[in-house]
Amino acid sequence: MEVLRCSDNNKQDIMSAEVRRTGSLSSGLDDKSCGDDASNSGNIDKLWELHGELDRLRGLMSNHNLFEPEETHHFRGGFSYAEDDTKQLPRSFLVVKLSPNIPENTLLWLVDKIRGERAEGGAELLVMKQPYNKKEGVVLHISASMIKFLLVAEEMDMMKQDIFSDMNELENFQSKDVHIDDLLTVTERQNIVKHELENIRASPKDTSIPGYPNIELYEGQSIIHVCLKANIVKQIYPLHDKESLKKLGASWYLSLLNKQPFDEIREYFGEAVSMYFSFLGYYTFALLLPMTLGFVQLLVSAETVPFFCVVNVIWATVFLELWKRKSNELAFKWGTIGMTSLDEPRPNFYGHMGKDHVTGRLQPQYPRYKTNVKMYLVSIPIVFLCMIGAFIMMLASFWIEDLIRNVDSEWTPTLLLVPSVLYTALVYIVNVYYRKLATWLTEWENHRTQSQFDRHRVTKLVLFEFVNNFMALFYIAFYIQDMEMLRSQVATMLIILQAINHVQEAIIPLIVKLSTTKMVQYNLLGSDKNKRRDSHQSICSSYEPLHEIAEIHKDDSRIQEAEEEGMMEDYEGTYDDYLEMFIQFGYVVLFSSVYPLAAFWAVFNNVLEIRADAFKLCVVYQRPMGKRVKDIGAWQRCFEILGALAIMTNCGLLCLSPQMKTYAPDYSTEKWFMLFVFLEHLLIGIRYLIHIAIADKPEWVRMELARKAHESRKALKSERAKKSRRTNFSRRFKTVHGPHRH
Repeated sequence: MEVLRCSDNNKQDIMSAEVRRTGSLSSGLDDKSCGDDASNSGNIDKLWELHGELDRLRGLMSNHNLFEPEETHHFRGGFSYAEDDTKQLPRSFLVVKLSPNIPENTLLWLVDKIRGERAEGGAELLVMKQPYNKKEGVVLHISASMIKFLLVAEEMDMMKQDIFSDMNELENFQSKDVHIDDLLTVTERQNIVKHELENIRASPKDTSIPGYPNIELYEGQSIIHVCLKANIVKQIYPLHDKESLKKLGASWYLSLLNKQPFDEIREYFGEAVSMYFSFLGYYTFALLLPMTLGFVQLLVSAETVPFFCVVNVIWATVFLELWKRKSNELAFKWGTIGMTSLDEPRPNFYGHMGKDHVTGRLQPQYPRYKTNVKMYLVSIPIVFLCMIGAFIMMLASFWIEDLIRNVDSEWTPTLLLVPSVLYTALVYIVNVYYRKLATWLTEWENHRTQSQFDRHRVTKLVLFEFVNNFMALFYIAFYIQDMEMLRSQVATMLIILQAINHVQEAIIPLIVKLSTTKMVQYNLLGSDKNKRRDSHQSICSSYEPLHEIAEIHKDDSRIQEAEEEGMMEDYEGTYDDYLEMFIQFGYVVLFSSVYPLAAFWAVFNNVLEIRADAFKLCVVYQRPMGKRVKDIGAWQRCFEILGALAIMTNCGLLCLSPQMKTYAPDYSTEKWFMLFVFLEHLLIGIRYLIHIAIADKPEWVRMELARKAHESRKALKSERAKKSRRTNFSRRFKTVHGPHRH
């Protein structure tokens, strides 16, 4: 690995030697199969030697100013090049677009924060700039040195499946030929750069942003997020790797019969996206059973309610329990199974800066009880008020329809469509504002980790969506008690609305993307000679405040890629994708007893959904930042709640079914209610037995976790023994090797 140039040749030699020593240590840990204690002890010793080397590297980076250039160099930012140096600039991992109106002192302050030493509150990242364009403003490309990647990866406890099982447990090398440069994927490096950017926090001296005295800062606040909120930083996004993306697309959305390449998806888009597609594929495969039973039931008997009442509940419970096992298996393979609520705090988490009791590092501290008070006394009541408001809106649309239906006019059939259209439009508008409210409330609650934040935000949003999507069906089923209307409504939701979703998610964004691409090409190339000349003069004009930052060549392909991808639609995460599956799952398990073809239309939609979602990720949207997850988060609980509600809805539909009442015409209302209670308790008991019978983790995962815990304790014991031996040896021979201390 080539080492960054420093202001002193001796520093370069020192760092080169250190990195070579680190690589040589890693190559000695290839013999994983040794079974005797001596070999294991040797590997453990080498492991701790490697940790010592990384600690010493961290010390070197702190003691030697690697970020100051030589007098003969032009550029700063963690690396520098002489005038005659023809070497290429490092790869861009993040693009940061700043406001065209950013004041000069704000720009210099922000760049110094990105490049500065960690001891002074900086991120120690490498900064490059695009040729300056007055219309676009300053555009920075952010990278990092290999040593920085390794140190931060160790701090983030990144785990590797193929090369390492854990960055802190390097004894699991698969091959001595693995080079240290190949340890981290592009997605992992992007995450590291993003992690360091977001963790540039305000020091006690940073009371406000220079140039913006009204934007106050408090100690420990994430400076980048403040700048994003204040529109000082317009965008932060990674660039696509077109070659890798082309290969991924060929084996993913362009292939109809092949299995989804989950490992490749994870390497390119991160664990969160790969987990979603794993769930979608697993769910679609599981739907084959109710789909087949639905066709069989239609052919054999017209009465479907009793059969599907039992099948829906058992199938949903077994599916969710088996998926929980599958997600734990994936989390173990991906190295995320150990994520807890005590992990790294998210960038927007605020509080007084103090020593963390777990890691010992200086991190924001905020009492958990304050978060709970905000959540239970403020947020939850507001959410329930919004749910009541949505329910009243739904009832109002039904009442208006009833009033119109009673009007004797030739316009009545046309007027009956008006309440539904107005209700749909109103729900869409309210949803937009409610999402902003839910996000603001969750941010205000100040949850510590990103997973906690996502879980509570999803819970708020799903409660509101449940009212909008399912309360009308409950109203039809149990108040109006019109089974034909219910069957028609479920079919409409599954067929028409899902088709509309495909158009909204893939086709419309693709049209927008093609138009923006042509716009970018037009802006870069111009339509005539005068425009080309003006554009060239604008782009190539120098920007004096950043004269010492390395500039990307104007013909570098990264510039056009940054322009094109900056105008692409931002992928806001997997929330909308999971929400679509949540609503579909509700239709299947809650009401498919009156419409057995629900599972078929769900499978048909999901086969298209996999390709459509893959297409929009690869072609339509900006490349999302990789996100580490260990499961599907709050969605697991949401799906399980639907499975529990399915017991009540299916038992209720069974008792209200006209066909069932023909079998027992003499049953009174009280007897039907007792039958409902008996069936409900029976199915709840079956669901509980399935839950305890299926373990959350496969046996081999539990064994591997136990083995790793044992090896960690053994390594710690070995290190303590080594320290003890060194101490005893020093005390024993202190009269020979050194003077007595009295």
